[in-house]
Amino acid sequence: MFSVARRSVLRQARTPLRLSHPVTVPQYSALSRLLSTLAVLEQKDGKLQNSSLAGITAGTKLGGSITAFVAGSGARSVADEAAKVKGIEKIIYVESDAYDKGLPENFAPLLVENIKKGGFTHIVAGVSAFGKNLMPRVAALLDSQQISDITSIESEDTFVRPIYAGNAILTVQSSDSIKIITVRGTAFPAPEVEGGSATVEEGVDPKAECPTEWISEDLAKSDRPDLGSASKVVSGGRGLKSKEEFDRLMPPLADALGAAIGASRAAVDSGFADNSLQVGQTGKNVAPQLYLCAGISGAIQHLAGMKDSKVIAAINKDPEAPIFQVADVGLVSDLFNSVPELTEKLKAQ
Repeated sequence: MFSVARRSVLRQARTPLRLSHPVTVPQYSALSRLLSTLAVLEQKDGKLQNSSLAGITAGTKLGGSITAFVAGSGARSVADEAAKVKGIEKIIYVESDAYDKGLPENFAPLLVENIKKGGFTHIVAGVSAFGKNLMPRVAALLDSQQISDITSIESEDTFVRPIYAGNAILTVQSSDSIKIITVRGTAFPAPEVEGGSATVEEGVDPKAECPTEWISEDLAKSDRPDLGSASKVVSGGRGLKSKEEFDRLMPPLADALGAAIGASRAAVDSGFADNSLQVGQTGKNVAPQLYLCAGISGAIQHLAGMKDSKVIAAINKDPEAPIFQVADVGLVSDLFNSVPELTEKLKAQ
């Protein structure tokens, strides 16, 4: 039995909730020529995190010049790599291992110092753990109100963002002289990483004291594609009943598809999967070409993190499960029979 009934819920979720002074069409003022965007890039172990490049795309939609910022040990080599990204005019880097972990206590004063020196009008970062940790503190230091998780830009001071787990879309207008923005990566695809020719210069380092010490981290390592940027995602939910069943069914299916593995919050809270795999409002936002989920009922918090996927396929034995309201293809079946069968057929191809 198949269900093709995706559009009804999404229409409601994408209906704009307007303020008292709506913006009917994108309007860019003559001042747009004076705009200057600082895109905060994330690096890890001396490697540029491509997920942070969404800020460059947002900057091109704002207009004006775009400068990128990166800090940490090996920042100069990361800056040289980022200089090839299309759309960037200049890259500012600060070389210091004090900023390797992106601790906001010293990274925020560093960023603010360079913002004031450059006179930027818009500061943009991705919606990641790094961006969520850093940008609110930057906004406080600059006495600006942060505009979080935007999905669209209507003008240099007007932005669109989802609220209520994506059930309503809010258009907001900011009068702050410096606008602090985080952007949803699934709404702003990364620019081309070749063909650019940005200049590279060293930034100022206030060497702010950091009262926080980084102790350690425990990361789940995998040879599979990164969940946040994968073109295919296989996701499991509470219906898998145990960690043993999750590990038995989901990895072979993901390997057969060449997909990343995700999980619902219910599966993570039950200990079936690591929390780095959580998809949803309090997890990661993904928008792959294919999102295949098994044993996920479709709570609104989960839908908020995956409803922008191009094709959604769902397997659930409950024909009334909310996931079928957003799925392009739905299979009403016992996943313990369907998932192994699907895996074998994929392997046979």
